[in-house]
Parts: sequence; structure tokens; C-alpha cells
Amino acid sequence: MPNTKKANQSAKAKKAKASAKAPVASPRDDEKGLDFPRAWVEFPDPADAEQVFRCDLTWLTSRWTCIFGSGCQGIQAGRASDGCCTLGAHFSDEDDEKRVAENVARLTPELWQFHDVGSETGWTQNDDDGEKQTRRWEGACIFLNRPGFPAGAGCSLHILALRSGQEPLETKPDVCWQLPIRRTYEWIDRPDDTRVLQVSIGEYDRRGWGPGGHDLHWWCTSATSAHGAGEPVYVSYRPELTELMGKEGYEALVKLCEARLSSLLPMAPHPADPPAGPAAP
Repeated sequence: MPNTKKANQSAKAKKAKASAKAPVASPRDDEKGLDFPRAWVEFPDPADAEQVFRCDLTWLTSRWTCIFGSGCQGIQAGRASDGCCTLGAHFSDEDDEKRVAENVARLTPELWQFHDVGSETGWTQNDDDGEKQTRRWEGACIFLNRPGFPAGAGCSLHILALRSGQEPLETKPDVCWQLPIRRTYEWIDRPDDTRVLQVSIGEYDRRGWGPGGHDLHWWCTSATSAHGAGEPVYVSYRPELTELMGKEGYEALVKLCEARLSSLLPMAPHPADPPAGPAAP
């Protein structure tokens, strides 16, 4: 009879040897990189004659979705459950901070895991440059409920909004609800000596974080694991885009996105999106 035990040991040894030689997968293997063809569209703001929108249709018609708690690998190694909340959030201005403070006052111990800490010793801090941000507690934003908390893991301010029938953009810091949309401004001088304010709406990729963005453990916008949603970004992020662009600007964007998706050969698809199926007859 064959020596089964010896054969199994030999097979295990070969498998272990092969595993030792195999390269270790990196979270970045899931990402498609930063530089690839993009389709941009520019159109006048219907609500402001001195303003134009410049929108990245490649991003806005992509099938990205947030996968927090469902495969998100986090921006810091070993802290996947933090998602992008490890560093805390800076405030865009005094109004942003005031709005967040008003909603922090609405949080209860049932919704916010660190309610006692935040209430007793504060929920903001100054970073190394002296700029105010949400406080980091036990390695991440103090508003981040950790896995296992009864009200649910994730941002307590986000949970507050959902429980009260609000949009998260009403309760969270600006930078948090805007991600992963990036809005930038640039004054454009035209040849006829007129000026317009160009408002760009695009993907908040690693570069959006500044030089430190290249050091993030993982980032979702170009990761294939975060692309595959049933709805494109311009639909799933309707409330946020409406807030960023105004109702009329968003409605104009929708028409352009729909025209792109109905095209027989849309140019420059997002490389992280799943392959497109055959066109309908």
C-alpha cells in the first residue's frame, strides 16, 4: 500500500515551498494607478454667468461605490476597519466647524461610542501645523465607532443622519461627505479679457491628499474592488453633487452623463470599472 502519510507530508512541503516563493500580494495590486485617459466636459453654470463647470465624466459615470466594512482595506496598514477615518478630519472653515458642533451636541451615548470621552475632554485637536481638526482617539477619529458597537461601526455623525432622516452631508465635516469627490477652483483669463471661475468636479485620488497621499496603505477610487456598483457615481452621489454644484448645475451634469452612457462607444472608461457588456440590440 502507498505511504499516504509520507505523501501528504511531501505535498505539504512542496506547497509551503511554493508559497514561500510566491510574491506577497499588496493592497496596491488592486489599484489601477493615477494616470490614464479621462473624458472631461466643460459647460456654463446655468445659475451663474461668471462660472463654468469642468467635470470628469470618466469618474462621474464610473461604477465606484464605498465598500467600508465590505472589503475596504483602509488608508493605514493594520487598520482596515478605520476606512479613511484614521487621520481625523480638518474643517473647511468656521461655518463647517459650527455645523458639526451643533450635530455633535445631538449625539447620544447610544449613537457615539466615545461620547463620554468627547464630552468630558473635547472632540477637537490642533495638528502639527496648528490647524483644528476632529480629535484622534485610540488611533482614529473620535467619532468613529469601532466594530462591535451596538449602533454600528463607522462614523457616529453619519449614523446620526441616517437615524434622523437626514443626508450625511448635513451632519459630517465637509471633507468627509465630499470624499471621494474633489471640487477645485481656478480663475481663467480668456483672450477677450474676460474672466470666469472654473469649478472642477472630479475624482479625489491619491494626489488629492497632497504628497502624503502616495504613502496611503490603500485608496479606493482606482481600486477594482470598489468598482462594480449598480449605479454610476453621478447617480449615487446626487445629494453631494447637488450641494457642490447647485440644483441647476447638477441637472445639466446629469444630461451630459446620460448622453455619455448612451453612446455606442464611450471614450476613456475608468480602468477600475468592470468590463462593459455587449451593447443592447
